[in-house]
Amino acid sequence: MRLNLIRAAAAFAGCAAIGVAMMIPQPAHSQTVQSLNHSAGAQGWRGDRAPKARPLVIGHRGASGYLPEHTLEAYALAIEMGADYIEPDLVATKDGVLIARHEPNMINTTNVKDLPQFANRKRTAVVDGIPEEGFFASDFTWAEIQTLRAVQPFGERDQRFNGLFKIPSLEQIIDLAKRKSVEEGRVIGIYPETKHPTYHQQLNLALEDRLLNALERAGWNHRGAPVFIQSFEQANLKYLRGKTSVRLIQLIDADSVGPDGKLTYAPPSDRPYDWTVAGRAGSYADLVTPAGLAEVRSYADGIGPWKFYLISSACVKVEAGKCADANGDGLVNDADRKLLPPTDVIKNAKAAGLLVHGYTFRNEQRRLASTYAGNPVNEYLAFYEAGIDGLFSDFPDTAVAARTMFAIQQNPEAAKCLVQGRFSADPVCRGLRWVSGN
Repeated sequence: MRLNLIRAAAAFAGCAAIGVAMMIPQPAHSQTVQSLNHSAGAQGWRGDRAPKARPLVIGHRGASGYLPEHTLEAYALAIEMGADYIEPDLVATKDGVLIARHEPNMINTTNVKDLPQFANRKRTAVVDGIPEEGFFASDFTWAEIQTLRAVQPFGERDQRFNGLFKIPSLEQIIDLAKRKSVEEGRVIGIYPETKHPTYHQQLNLALEDRLLNALERAGWNHRGAPVFIQSFEQANLKYLRGKTSVRLIQLIDADSVGPDGKLTYAPPSDRPYDWTVAGRAGSYADLVTPAGLAEVRSYADGIGPWKFYLISSACVKVEAGKCADANGDGLVNDADRKLLPPTDVIKNAKAAGLLVHGYTFRNEQRRLASTYAGNPVNEYLAFYEAGIDGLFSDFPDTAVAARTMFAIQQNPEAAKCLVQGRFSADPVCRGLRWVSGN
């Protein structure tokens, strides 16, 4: 029932896009997608960077809270739940095919360790200066990858779907987004991350041109395409800026959050790894200063910060300089923390002309500050109210439901549009475009 309600809400996404699609009688697949893309609006490189009417909901690795991440099934479920974009993390195979995996090491996200034919592929590799043991995508051909199956890496999440779904290529993901755009009557975009660019360059499997070639073949290597490219490194984004007008996002990481709410930094999450290789000092924190945001503005369209840069939390109870169990459940986690006021990062980023897309939003109780009273909707609402332009969610249905609540909270007319439906003749409803971030 909940999925049907959320899907009904998502059906109102992008009224203009729907109008264009409905006016074209029995169009070809590519023509329909082109029309939908056009309705989203082409933006010049120095053109419209203003936030959309509604924050984007990005299906983080798909609907990864429900199904094994980075599978066509997880992406499709995210779309069903109303996500505007689906997010594939990209790594390269031995023969240069871009596939969707969270890390080059596939030991935790596939069944590869259970397959005897690949037992001799297990090895130790150094990724961003950190040795790790496992099975690495660059040691497998695309044909071999297709024999693997995805598994749920989070033990607290449903394990019943392990071993059912294949690992997709970037081309398959693009095709899914295009096909679903036609089926849903709204633009579905992709939000690929180039994973560990320096690592892949050292393997002679650089991701950037392979990604751009795939976008070019899809007709999506242009400013108006429903595409964002993201990276935790900086040099490859600057390289991409010189080769494409597609929107780029600088990801911003940290290691942890201290008892007082201040972010802490330790390798490999202290700075872009290309800075380490180049000998540049500093940390990710430098990128959210006014000077750092101005630097990002010179090559990117926005920032993708860990959400604690935007709204942090502090320990309710501190013992020996560390967070202690404040709620009496015998555990120490985010539920033992309280929310702090929003920082100035969103305000400063927007003043610099940058979008702000925060990560990662999850529903599990242990991940929610006590201020949210155990309800993940309250976390989404806090960030929507703070002015975020988009967010990455493992549970896009919750993100979409909260966005609907936020829309009605902002403008009660949205409730009328919810009832009347996407084909409402009411000009107020057409103007609100109140569900979709596209």
